[in-house]
Amino acid sequence: MRIARFSKGDGVAFGVLEEGEQVIAHVAGHPFGGVEFTGERYPLAEVRLVAPMLPSKVIAIGKNYADHAREMGGEAPAEPVVFLKPSTSVIGPGEPIAYPEKLSQRVDYEGELAVVIGRLCRDVPAERAHDVIFGYTCANDVTARDLQSRDGQWSRAKGFDTFCPLGPWIETSLDPADLALTTTLNGELRQSARTSQLLHDVPALIAYVSAVMTLLPGDVILTGTPAGVGPMSVGDEVSVGIEGIGTLTNRVISRD
Repeated sequence: MRIARFSKGDGVAFGVLEEGEQVIAHVAGHPFGGVEFTGERYPLAEVRLVAPMLPSKVIAIGKNYADHAREMGGEAPAEPVVFLKPSTSVIGPGEPIAYPEKLSQRVDYEGELAVVIGRLCRDVPAERAHDVIFGYTCANDVTARDLQSRDGQWSRAKGFDTFCPLGPWIETSLDPADLALTTTLNGELRQSARTSQLLHDVPALIAYVSAVMTLLPGDVILTGTPAGVGPMSVGDEVSVGIEGIGTLTNRVISRD
């Protein structure tokens, strides 16, 4: 099932994609607490999709593909590298990524598989990780690369408003073990990998992160980006596509 959040008029609601993703069926309630179909259906072209979930926190994983670790100038770490992106960095499909030109001279795309947590949990064994997963979506871990290098820690480089596009919806019925992931910039392929290349897979990441912090329904884990990261400029369009989910597209504008 594909669940999206959409705006039509003044309100924002949840819906289920139908008829080959061309129609969205409005549902009442919240996916974590149970929903009911209202009977209202809208052509997808007549609504605006927004971020499919508003997480309390976004937990991201660095250097989780060996080829990306090498392109960043080192070997892959033995354990997952964990950092946080603020909830205020989240935007949805079609919303602009705001380039902070006064503060950064290089802002990069990083296409990733995102995991959406479906229930409150802590200390989850890897073999039970799928019990706490609500679904999966596409993500772009936008990064001010020069600030990342300069600061030595990643909060500022990863934390600007609009630096965490998510979407276009959440796929709740999916095996994440071996999915094709691509990132294009202005239609040109820049990243191409499979999630089977993750050094630490989804169950391992949930076990590792939940041993540190309590995960809440709606929290998002970004699983890491493959090789091919690179800079974006104002006016560029970046798309992250994941097999079995869909494509997340955002355009870059100037923040200043």
